[in-house]
Amino acid sequence: MSERNNCTRGRASAAEDDVSVVFHKLVVSHDKESHCDQENDSDERTEEHIHLRCFRDDAERTEEEDEAEKSRNSQESSEKKTLCPPAFCVTSTPATPPDEEKPKRCPGLGLFYAFLSTVFFSIIALLVKTIQDLHSIEISAFRCFFQMLFVMPLLIYNKTGFLGPRDKRIYLVLRGFLGSNAMIMLYYAVQQMPLADATVIMFSNPVFTSLLAWIFLKEKCTIWDCVFTVFTLTGVILIARPPFLFGEHLGGIEGNYTNHIKGTVAAFAGAIGAAFTFIILRKMGKSVHYYLSVWYYAVIGFIESVITVSVLGEWKIPACGRDRWLLMLIAVLGIAGQTFLTKALQIEKAGPVSLMRTVDVVLAFFFQFVFFSRAPTWWSLGGSLCIVASTSGVALRKWYSNSRKH
Repeated sequence: MSERNNCTRGRASAAEDDVSVVFHKLVVSHDKESHCDQENDSDERTEEHIHLRCFRDDAERTEEEDEAEKSRNSQESSEKKTLCPPAFCVTSTPATPPDEEKPKRCPGLGLFYAFLSTVFFSIIALLVKTIQDLHSIEISAFRCFFQMLFVMPLLIYNKTGFLGPRDKRIYLVLRGFLGSNAMIMLYYAVQQMPLADATVIMFSNPVFTSLLAWIFLKEKCTIWDCVFTVFTLTGVILIARPPFLFGEHLGGIEGNYTNHIKGTVAAFAGAIGAAFTFIILRKMGKSVHYYLSVWYYAVIGFIESVITVSVLGEWKIPACGRDRWLLMLIAVLGIAGQTFLTKALQIEKAGPVSLMRTVDVVLAFFFQFVFFSRAPTWWSLGGSLCIVASTSGVALRKWYSNSRKH
């Protein structure tokens, strides 16, 4: 009778306890459970709930014991994995193979992109200087036209549309107008004065960008920004060499002095226009796709250039096959230069990219000496040194302040 009660209590506990406990009792008290099965047929529902059967021959009992032991081992191993401290747990997940690790970015890739963009922009200025029979505004029209042809498929592929967000369209129009005017002014300055002088004056736009950011974007303006501005204006004066400061007899000027002054004013206006363009791009931020910004730049520049050339009566079709190829090359290099500059700013900080842009000045002096056999004057070198030092100072100061924040 006591044996029967023990068997009943064993089944009750088997219905409540874990499966491994029931397996243990099955192995120890197999004969008792066999006897109980003969006396109590009403316990079949409980046995089905815990998925246990009694076996009568030794072969089946051995197989059940093996399965019970495997179940206990798996449960104990899972409990050990759960209860062990995290510092001493050893998981069975294999380590990630080294081939599947995320590839590391090339450390100098951003600066290399900036260098390529600088080289392309320098070559564009050289090509504009080479084309003498066409007006600078007409050259700008050809560049904007081919730029439209290149950007249109990219807009369709990226599904960005041709108008942009409704609240950003006014900024896109201003960006296109000011950016295209800065390009026209640069081309005009290159045709009216030495290549290096026009490039250096145009290169002064980062200094004016800092001042305009202080006025319109309420960014902080320090005493260093004022010092760099003074250095930049000093460099422009040394390059322009006005007669009331340097006298009437000036050497190293390309053509007459009137054209030299026109080129200086155009390059200075182009630098201001480029600075305003950067302010608008900062205002828009990343809410507008880059290709959409270039699209407005090309469309507005093309319309403006065609109207201006038609009013001035300077519209000419290039007669020489070489000039036509050069016009197409200017457009292609313009797209490539802007693309690489954008990639450089996405990968690298703005400070190192701005410092890499100083190569543009070096290439301008090199191209001027090699292709046009014109050595720079000491005044031009002094003015270039002032402008490059000021723009480099702006880039270094921003780089240093951003590194301190992070």
